[in-house]
Amino acid sequence: MGMTDKQFQSWVRFLLGALKSMDQESDPDKKAAKMAEIMENLQKTLED
Repeated sequence: MGMTDKQFQSWVRFLLGALKSMDQESDPDKKAAKMAEIMENLQKTLED
């Protein structure tokens, strides 16, 4: 089942928010953990 344009736009907004949050993190370990979480979520999305 595919996404509508609005659903895709919403998903992109969530991804952009996560990336901005990761980018603003000053602690390198926390930044790396956030990046790992984003990548894991993207991988899971591809596998679904």
